[in-house]
Amino acid sequence: MEGKFQISDTTNLLRKIKDFTRSIVEDLAEGKSPEISINRFRNYCNDPEADCFCSSDEPKGREILTLRKTSQTYRIDMLLRVLLIVQQLLQENRHGSKRDIYYMHPSAFKAQSVVDRAIADICILFQCSRYNLNVVSVGNGLVMGWLKFKEAGRKFDCLSSLNTAFPVPVLVEEVEDVVSLAEYILVVEKETVFQRLANDMFCKTNRCIVVTGRGYPDVSTRRFLRLLMEKLQLPVHCLVDCDPYGFEILATYRFGSMQMAYDIESLRAPEMKWLGAFPSDSEIYGVPQQCLLPLTEEDKKRTEAMLLRCYLKREMPQWRLELETMLKRGVKFEIEALSVHSLSFLSEVYIPSKIRSESLPVTNLI
Repeated sequence: MEGKFQISDTTNLLRKIKDFTRSIVEDLAEGKSPEISINRFRNYCNDPEADCFCSSDEPKGREILTLRKTSQTYRIDMLLRVLLIVQQLLQENRHGSKRDIYYMHPSAFKAQSVVDRAIADICILFQCSRYNLNVVSVGNGLVMGWLKFKEAGRKFDCLSSLNTAFPVPVLVEEVEDVVSLAEYILVVEKETVFQRLANDMFCKTNRCIVVTGRGYPDVSTRRFLRLLMEKLQLPVHCLVDCDPYGFEILATYRFGSMQMAYDIESLRAPEMKWLGAFPSDSEIYGVPQQCLLPLTEEDKKRTEAMLLRCYLKREMPQWRLELETMLKRGVKFEIEALSVHSLSFLSEVYIPSKIRSESLPVTNLI
């Protein structure tokens, strides 16, 4: 984690873990119930009119865990189990995924979400990131284009084959020697669109870096994107489906996720622009009626809930207008629907024209 949350000294972190566990044991030995204070974080609230500070990385409250509450006993037990595994990873200088940790005690953990919550609690307690715990994500992301870098000594030379997909590095904190000749970064929601661009040799004719998280982005993809933004200082554009799920993915990249709000500064892409697809694109680019799908009741509920997020009114009123338009029209469509004119429409017409027009529809610029 960046800034005040960064703990790079493993020895120091191990000492803090030792002090924490010792205090728990001492309380139990004295017949007292240990109290564990955990800060709470959020990256948005559901009151558009609120005078809040959700976009900051300051805690938004505190939760006290104690053995005096039966409902919290299991949570404390799981936290300590995961902390023991983390301590072992640090001592042995090894890395493991959340899934690895779950399968060490599946009958005790019962569900992956239990491990996820314990890791989040540990990160908050010790003011660090997952990386500092040697807990890594199993990366799904792909990258191609005008870029080369090293990860833990391993070379990634995307420049040598511009339209070949390379895996996003898992050990993002060990990425170095980043070199690029790109003019911008393009993030696409889906692997199918990524492959369409690769097949059209998009990066050969456009000086850019293309990244996909293959749907909802994992931590490695989001952290890698943030690293590229910091190192290269390039504009970042995002292309997602015109539906509530596409917008949720866009919002996760731009504002971070609620689940990892404690690590918001190292995972969000604060300057990201929404390239499309917009509801208005269906008319502008002549998407046939048969490609427009009706919003389901779940789609409508999800969209209405997203419209309440404080950051949309405070920071991105243009995005909010597009969501309202989608809800009013009652239809959605996939990015691929824009290829109805030709297979290469996305690569040759849509994306270049959007980049030139600075991402947002002229009718919605404020």
